[in-house]
Order: sequence, then C-alpha cells, then structure tokens
Amino acid sequence: MLAPFAPPSVLPDISPARGEIGSFGGAALQPKLVIGETKAVDQSPPLRGRCPAGQRGVRRGVCFSGDGWPSILPATIAILLLFTLSSFAAELPKLTGRVVDDAGMIDAATRAALVQKLEAFEKRSSDQIVVATVDSLDGEAIEPYANRLFRAWGLGQAGEDNGILLLVAKSDRKMRIEVGYGLEGTLTDLHSRLIIEDMVPAFRAGDFSAGISRAVDDIVMVLEGNAAELEARAKRNQQSENSEVDWIFILFIALWATLFFGGMAMAILPPIFGRKIGPNRYRWLGMDITVGGGGSSRRGGWSTGSGGWSSGRGGGGWSSGGGGFSGGGGSSGGGGSSGSW
Repeated sequence: MLAPFAPPSVLPDISPARGEIGSFGGAALQPKLVIGETKAVDQSPPLRGRCPAGQRGVRRGVCFSGDGWPSILPATIAILLLFTLSSFAAELPKLTGRVVDDAGMIDAATRAALVQKLEAFEKRSSDQIVVATVDSLDGEAIEPYANRLFRAWGLGQAGEDNGILLLVAKSDRKMRIEVGYGLEGTLTDLHSRLIIEDMVPAFRAGDFSAGISRAVDDIVMVLEGNAAELEARAKRNQQSENSEVDWIFILFIALWATLFFGGMAMAILPPIFGRKIGPNRYRWLGMDITVGGGGSSRRGGWSTGSGGWSSGRGGGGWSSGGGGFSGGGGSSGGGGSSGSW
C-alpha cells in the first residue's frame, strides 16, 4: 500500500536554530522556504509556550535568549526617566561674580560691600564664598537646587572643595547655606543652622540686605576660627527668649488671679467688713455694693482693665557681582542647613 501523500511545504520554517536567533550579537533571523520536500506528518500536538533552555518566548514560535532586547529594557527605562526628571529641574543662573543677585534683593551699597569683603577673605584664606538669590525654585526643593548650583559653579578649589554657597529663594521664602566637602568640619550643620536663624528676623522685617550681610559676617567669623562667639550669641538669644516667655506667663497668671479672687472678695468681704445700708446692700471702701439677689453691683467704685500685648520677632533687594569670576572646580556633598522666613 502506498504511503499517504504530504503536499509540499510552502510556509517559512521559523523553528529556531541554535545561535541563529535570540541574540543581537548572533546571526539575524533568516526564515527558510522549503519547497518540494516530502515529510511524514507529525501527529503530536503542537508545543505552546515552550522554548529552548535559556530562551524566552515572545510570540508563538519565536524565542529570545536572556541576553537579547528584554535585558536592556530596565536600562532604557532608567535613562528615559532621568531625561524626563531633568527636564523639570529649575534652570540655574549664570555665575557672574561673588554676588549673583538675580532676585534683586540686595541694595547697591550692600552688594558692593559684600563683593569687597568676600574678595578680601578669599585672598586671605583661599576659601570661596558666593551669595546667590533667585526669584523662584520652580517647585524644586532648595536642598537639591543648592547642591546642583554649587556643583555647576564649581565653588572652591578642586581637591580642596572649600566653597560656601549662601542661597536665597525670594518667592519661596527659603534660604540655605551649602557647604563644600572640605569645610564641613569647620562650618558644621549646627553653625549653618544658627546663622540661618539669625537671618530670619531681618528677613521678616523686609531688610534682606542686612540679613544677608550679617550671615556673610557670621560665615567668615566661623571659618576664621571664631565659632565660639556664634554659639555664645545663640545661647544669649535663647536665654532672652526664655526670659520673655517667663514674664508673659507671670502676667497671665497675675491677671487671672486678679479677676478670679477679686470677684470672690467682692462677694464675701462687704457683708463682713462693710456697713449695711439696705437689703443686700453694703457700703465698703467708699463703694455701695449689692450682694446676692441676681449678682452684685457697685456705685462710685473702681474698675480694672487690661490692655492687650503682643510679642513678635521681626525679620525679613540684592544685584549681581563683577565679571571675570569663576569657581575652582570644588564640590559639595549636601552639608549645611536650610530655613525659611
């Protein structure tokens, strides 16, 4: 008996051959067209989702090895995410001098004095201090913004990393001191925080020039080895604030005691020490006092009142510095402190 006739195959043979597909480094996929061969019909059911060892199936009949395009997918996503995030970062100002006043917060006289002071300090110590103001951070936190700006400007000397950035964001009402690696042991985070706190009263009063000038003086003082003076001043300020709170508490207690015990005295003492002049009416200390029967009343007497008090701390315009100035390639690791007003 004749064997069953199988028609010629006219479809591409896409069965994977080892080393031919699945790796971008191997040979490209080359479908084979087989015509005229006679094969016995395979009656076994087709294999679904099965690929040779070390390969993964993408579509039925097509397998990719682990070193193909799926392996580069995470890296591709990470790169795209990095470009996306960088596109949302706030634009950095240009370094035009030791004072870069893009927000226009420092008056001309103060700016000139700051430039002269910072230049003289850099010549003495080689430490580089730059003051910068920006109008807005465009939604970015001031810490990463300050670090990006510090690195972009390369403040301080390469290898020494002895730069300091005093940054103020006007619309965001935030300020930060960013410290280079090489000065983190001298101008510590604690010192930076104390300097920031001393800036706040002047900023709240609208005197930005004074607040910035004082901060620069304090930074120079610490870098020159006089950090003890800054710490002593902070302690004195704390004691003064505590003393102010103590007096407020004492006045509150005295007022409360006067109202409470005074009311009790006016209800109890007139019947004991006063002269009765009628039903529930007594004359005492030159006053006619009615006790009971719906309350007490006084005629020709006295009254007490208290005014209000309030306490608060005040605090709260800049121009760009000279040309020919640049950073020395320094870097910062995020040391310093931030604040707001």
